[in-house]
Amino acid sequence: MAVTIKSQREIELMRESCKILADVFSEMERAVHPGVSTLDINNLGEKLIRAHGCIPNFLNYNGYPASICVSVNDEVVHGIPHKDHILHEGDIVSLDAGLIYKGYHSDMARTFPVGQVSEEARLLMERTKGSFFAGIEMAKAGNHLYDISNAIDAYIRPFGYGIVRDLVGHGIGTSLHEDPQIPNFAQHRRGLKLQAGMTLAIEPMINIGRPDVAWLDDDWTVVTEDGSLSAHYENTILITDGEPEILTMY
Repeated sequence: MAVTIKSQREIELMRESCKILADVFSEMERAVHPGVSTLDINNLGEKLIRAHGCIPNFLNYNGYPASICVSVNDEVVHGIPHKDHILHEGDIVSLDAGLIYKGYHSDMARTFPVGQVSEEARLLMERTKGSFFAGIEMAKAGNHLYDISNAIDAYIRPFGYGIVRDLVGHGIGTSLHEDPQIPNFAQHRRGLKLQAGMTLAIEPMINIGRPDVAWLDDDWTVVTEDGSLSAHYENTILITDGEPEILTMY
């Protein structure tokens, strides 16, 4: 699949898709508290997406059985919601979701605290978010793709965290996953040259411990091999002739 350059009309459709998704996340964030099940959050997210006349793009994607990925503590990504998986005070929970609006996809992720969390967990979430913003400082037309990867890596390395290598960011548009793939760790090559009109999903996934991950028996849930906490921060962005535009902020 080639990297797509979006027309002005396509960019407007992407903006609207992303705006709706950001509104959904704002509502889901308010629902995160002790005693809520991961299935409750999924059901709320799907209801909100459909209320906007949109389609949850994760549902049944390659067989994934839910609309919202809800990953708790050492679950990195793709946690499957369940009514018996209850959030507790001190947990951290990563929500990853997307939707389709008039044929155009959006994608974003956030890690939220459940009540009061440890300082260790708070710093992990804060620094994971910080690594995203370090990366998009390089997301400008004329720069190269792996300038983003290298900036994320350079920001995270001093903290001693593990950068997940088995999962990466991606292009996005009329498909949820388009070219190019966007690693969150340093690269020796430069990668393709960024052009205005590219839409990318940049999503650092950071572990307090080692970068190694494993898949559970459900073939979806990715966990840290060493049981350490993991955080995830993702936005869909637009490359412009100037500063990058974050399409999924709220």
